[in-house]
Amino acid sequence: MMASMKRSWWKVLVGVLMVTIAVLWFSGRLYYIKALAYNYVNIDDLNLFHVRTVEAGKPQPWNIASDYNKKELTPELRKALEQYRTVAFLVVQNDSILYEEYWDNYDASSLSNSFSMAKSIISILIGIAHDEGKIKSLDQTACEYLPDFCSPENKVVTIRQLLMMSSGLNYDEGYASLTSPVTRSYYDTDLRKQMMELRVVTKPGVSFNYMSANTQLLGFILEKATGKSISEYAAEKLWQPIGAEHDAKWSLDHKDGTEKAYCCFYSNARDFARIGKLFLNKGMWNGKQVISEAYVNAAISPAPISDGDAPNTIYGYQWWLTDYKGTPVFYARGILGQYIFVLPSKQLIFVRLGHERGEKDANGELLDVPVYLSEVMKLYGENL
Repeated sequence: MMASMKRSWWKVLVGVLMVTIAVLWFSGRLYYIKALAYNYVNIDDLNLFHVRTVEAGKPQPWNIASDYNKKELTPELRKALEQYRTVAFLVVQNDSILYEEYWDNYDASSLSNSFSMAKSIISILIGIAHDEGKIKSLDQTACEYLPDFCSPENKVVTIRQLLMMSSGLNYDEGYASLTSPVTRSYYDTDLRKQMMELRVVTKPGVSFNYMSANTQLLGFILEKATGKSISEYAAEKLWQPIGAEHDAKWSLDHKDGTEKAYCCFYSNARDFARIGKLFLNKGMWNGKQVISEAYVNAAISPAPISDGDAPNTIYGYQWWLTDYKGTPVFYARGILGQYIFVLPSKQLIFVRLGHERGEKDANGELLDVPVYLSEVMKLYGENL
């Protein structure tokens, strides 16, 4: 009797599972299963998705400072790094590595997910394509490159507005929901279909509204403008010119598909720091102008839009902006506390990679950011 009941329950469970899969399949939401199975995004998600390689060329190793790793981290900095489960911390000043430390079996060659730091990389590639004339103007509409995006509502959206996060599209950046668009972007297998379904619902070019869809659309524009995959173009125009020591990987939406432009560029702390050095030096790398100084200056200046009821002061072209006690700072950041901080007046770059970041305060500011800035400045802010 008990065995019979167990078999019956097993059949019911199998039946429910099959019906659920069928419903998700026909509704186009089969990615729900993947999202539930993996539960939450992770810095080690590289093997969950198809990838494309961003090939390094001739490596240009960093100089190592004479006082490399001789300073001890402040207790406050070490506490924050350990509290937020850091896996890599690297400080570069005057083009030399001053300090680096790794945790949890990571090392200088370990690949880790960039998450939204990839947005800053896409911004760089857009700037290079513009410098080359492959993109004639940042004020061209997205429709000129993406005809299937060109609904009546969308025809006014420009590349510059996408860069500034002011497209006015109906994309929700909520991370906690299984049904949110950003969850679909991460786990689904057809990013183009999702992006082409979006519609403008507020006037573009007016207000800051952070959304990954803007960067993904920039990725599609980049593919169309250059005739190359994002990874191929990144390797040729960025990764090789800045002397990256290791190949990077970029997650795709499906096999031989498109890069998740808004996230999921896998590299290591030393090579991520090169992105900071390139912009610290106004687009110049060892005597060669990789990207124009004019674009760099625009990218790390506040975009001329509003942020709520006030003028925007926190965002440029896919780069975040802040200051520490009057010292200007620009930085790339990812959802789990991936950071490339650049303090130009101090010739200082530091990278932090890890599993968690600080909560947001009442003003929406991340609580870990001022800790990293204040403690690094205590150690290295007076070196010049």
